[in-house]
Amino acid sequence: MGSATPVDDETGLIAQLRAGDESAYEQVVRTYGGRLLAVTRRILDSDEDARDVVQDAFLNAFKSIARFEGNSKLSTWLHRIAVNAALMKLRTRKRKPEQSIETLLPAFLDDGHHEERFTSWDEPVDKAMERAETRQLVRAKIDELPEGYRTVLVLRDIEGLDTEETATMLGLSVNATKIRLHRARQALRTLLSPHLAGSAPGKAPGKAPGETRGETLS
Repeated sequence: MGSATPVDDETGLIAQLRAGDESAYEQVVRTYGGRLLAVTRRILDSDEDARDVVQDAFLNAFKSIARFEGNSKLSTWLHRIAVNAALMKLRTRKRKPEQSIETLLPAFLDDGHHEERFTSWDEPVDKAMERAETRQLVRAKIDELPEGYRTVLVLRDIEGLDTEETATMLGLSVNATKIRLHRARQALRTLLSPHLAGSAPGKAPGKAPGETRGETLS
């Protein structure tokens, strides 16, 4: 399932889809399949499940194309369908006891200051993902996060959803989403610091990945 150049004439493509043009279906799969597979893989942590979910997402999209109102780009609409399908797949899995995140969170000394186990690494997650030399490591460490924290981090910091949309998709309150995201960023920082401390450009001490000063629960 590949990924081709973005569509120039999206309106024409949508018209072809509504007319049942099979070549339009194939073009959509070629153009957007790779991107959808990447996001569902990050949510599900399984290549097989991600492929199944993307196939289902395309089928659902093609069946409901007549109801697509064009208020967003086709790619955005497909992205939401795929993310929702991946989250539904997570909910239907046989649930395993979730690993505690507490051991990955900052420890505190008796005087209330953080106990820094490693030299600080503070580059935002999305920036680290853009750099080829760190991308694979960041992906691997995100996969090590407990499922509930991995999902909120992927949706918010990698897929770029805002806090309200992330909360809606996960069935959480906005405040609970902010807290979970903050803890996920802290845990990811703990996992990455031994490998990336001092390597990120433009370091600014005291932040977890994805945070900015004064906005630790964005």
